[in-house]
Amino acid sequence: MININRVIKILITSDFFLQAGWGLSGPIFAIFLTKQIQGGNLKMVGFVAATYWITKSIIQPFIAHQLDKNHGEKDDFQFLIIGMYVANLVPLGYAFSTQPWHIFTLEFIRALAMACVVPTWAAIFTRHIDKGREAFSWSIESTGIGFAAGIAGAVGGLLASMFGFKVIFILTSLFGLIASTALLKIKPHIFLKDHFAPRVPPSEKPF
Repeated sequence: MININRVIKILITSDFFLQAGWGLSGPIFAIFLTKQIQGGNLKMVGFVAATYWITKSIIQPFIAHQLDKNHGEKDDFQFLIIGMYVANLVPLGYAFSTQPWHIFTLEFIRALAMACVVPTWAAIFTRHIDKGREAFSWSIESTGIGFAAGIAGAVGGLLASMFGFKVIFILTSLFGLIASTALLKIKPHIFLKDHFAPRVPPSEKPF
């Protein structure tokens, strides 16, 4: 990450750990739902996914709109940190879930948390991106999460077959909490007032 400023490096590093963590559980989550949750089946898998994505998609624009009304990044940073910690505690709940309503409740909570994370992460990234390095910075971000998700997916399947689902969910949470804590390092660099207009559009995060 040569010639990329500190804030962008931290954001990319944090996202790498986040995607690595969730990448561990991604390939085996549907299997977990059908084998470990009472009454779990393929219909439930679909509705669980719908609960997360629809909830997040409905709420996210309203949160982003309110945050855009406030000048500076203090509120963005607060929503980002709180959302990250909440979302990354959710996998610990998976580890002890036995009923469908447990999963649906956890997915609803994760959706609310990620509705806070996605627009604020992207907004801070966009405001701090180096002029003339926009494409390169976004490419490093995309490359990093691609490697993280790809490697974690393979490792997650192996670990699940050897140690079971609970270990995977604990690791997912651990990686996510590392990602959340890493973001605290950008606090001294956040803008208290508007700095400059965004230069590039944010991209949707897969988790």
